[in-house]
Formats: sequence, C-alpha cells, structure tokens
Amino acid sequence: MAESTTGLVPGSVLREESETLMFTYFQVSIKVFLLKERITVKKNDVKVILNAVKWVLFWMALALIFNGFIYYIYGHEKGVEFLAGYLIELSLSIDNLFVFITIFTSFGLTEHAQHRVLRWGIICAIIMRFFFIFFGIKLVHSFEWILYVFGAILIISGIRMYGKEKESKNPHEKLVVKGLKRVMPMTEGFEGEKFFVKKNRIIYATPLFAVLLIIESSDILFAIDSVPAVFSVSTDLLIVYSSNIFAILGLRQLYFILLHLHDRFSCVKYGVATILIFTGLKMLGSIMNYHIDNLLSIAIIVGVLAVSIIASIVVSMVRDKKQSQK
Repeated sequence: MAESTTGLVPGSVLREESETLMFTYFQVSIKVFLLKERITVKKNDVKVILNAVKWVLFWMALALIFNGFIYYIYGHEKGVEFLAGYLIELSLSIDNLFVFITIFTSFGLTEHAQHRVLRWGIICAIIMRFFFIFFGIKLVHSFEWILYVFGAILIISGIRMYGKEKESKNPHEKLVVKGLKRVMPMTEGFEGEKFFVKKNRIIYATPLFAVLLIIESSDILFAIDSVPAVFSVSTDLLIVYSSNIFAILGLRQLYFILLHLHDRFSCVKYGVATILIFTGLKMLGSIMNYHIDNLLSIAIIVGVLAVSIIASIVVSMVRDKKQSQK
C-alpha cells in the first residue's frame, strides 16, 4: 500500500508553483459546478440526453487534466492511483444513481426539482466526504488491519447486490421523514421548489427537504462502500479526496442520462457488484502479500463496465424485438 507522501516532500520553486496551480484548478472546478453548470429540461428527450452527455464529458475532461497535474507533480504511481480511484468512485456511483431515480419517482418530483435536490445533495457530499475520508485514512494508518474489514464489507456488499431488488417501501414512511416530522412541522404537499416555507410565523419543512435528507442519508450509506473501495488503491488524502470529488461533480449530469435510459442499463448493477467484489478481494489479497497492480485494476474496472453496458444493450435490443413481435 502506498504511503501518504503527497505534499510532504520538499520540492523546488517550480514544484511549489505547480502545486499552487493544481489546488487553484481544483477549487475553480468546484466553483464552476456551483455557479455555472445547468441542465435545461426540454420536451425532447434526445436534446436533454445530448446536453447531459456534453456536461459529463466536460467533467471527465477536467478530471483527466487534474490527473495530469498529479502525474506531473507527484509521479507515475500517484497519477495511476488517482485514475484508479476516480474510475472506482464513478463506476460505483452508478448504482447509487439508480436508487436516486427510485426515490424521486416515488415522490413524483419534476426534473427541475430533481436538479435542485441533486445540486444541494452534491454540495453536502463534497463537505461530508472530506471528513469521512480524513477520519477513514486516520483509522487505516492507526489500524492497518481495518483494511481487511473494509475488504470483507465490500465483498459482502457486492454479493448482496447480485440479488438486490428495487425497494418497494414508500419513501414517505422512511425513518428520515418520520424523524424530520418530530423535529419540525412539515407541509402536506410541495411548495414549488422550496425546502422551507413560513406560514403564520412558523417555519415548515417541505417534502422536498425530506427528499434531500433521504438523498444525503443514501449517500452516507453509499460512501461506506465507495470510500473503502478507493482505499484499495491509495490511502493518500489528496488522491482519495480529489478522485472522489471529481467523480461526484459529474453525477448530476450522469443522473439525467440514466433517468432517460435506465431501462436500457439493466445489467450495469451486476458490473458494479463485480467491481465491489474485485476491490474487496484486492484488499484481502494483501494478507497473503499478493498485490494487484493499479494499472491492471484500471483495466479490469473498465473492462467490467464495458461488458455490463454491452450486455445491457443486447438485453434491451432483444426485449424490444420481442415486444415488437407481439
């Protein structure tokens, strides 16, 4: 396992300037997400998808440029660690987005409202992931055996995902919503796209705020799998956190692609489950001093995703053909 060395090795003035430029680039990327990114909801699904695809490619390009900074400043090994971490986080996020689709559908949210919830959900995730990763790395460095526990958790999660069915429980009945109603009053229906409204000098939460809390609680549960998975390639705070954040920044746009095409990606969850099991085995392999190279890990992750997407397309085409013959 690579030691955490990023930013601790004294370098030349050129290196210091490069690091300053890299961190500035990282901050600007987040600001671009906060200020400029938009989804235009149109009646034409093709235009919506194409618009979202452009943004997904934009965020991927930004991640690769940042990867170039890592590679130039810290060397080949750190560059590969970032790319592997980014791909792991991005691929595992897909299953979480399917959960979001289920939640939003249950509440009957419009696409504009979904856009607002996702935006604030990602902002909160950027903050919470830092603390989750920071204390996770502290834990790993203090008790290295915890990696084996994480590995076992990932394998179990992957196996369970193979048999996981869509949740049928009404999100309104979730513990999060019940807890919110005990803390403060909540309106019966939505109030446009507002999280809170004031009526008769009393502040009410709206169901939209309840959805946001559910999304955040889902992301915390998701992070229990995704963050330890990235630990399988690096325990460097900069590498783990930045790869997580760049993967998260593009999720809102990726969500809208899956929203319109999720019926055609039925096999992707099995690819995600396979990646979870693989990363878990990669962690446990260190018990027997068996190390899987990160470049090989990247190839396996990309290959598994590609196979699952191709399988989904084939299954979708066969299903459409059968339906057309009826």
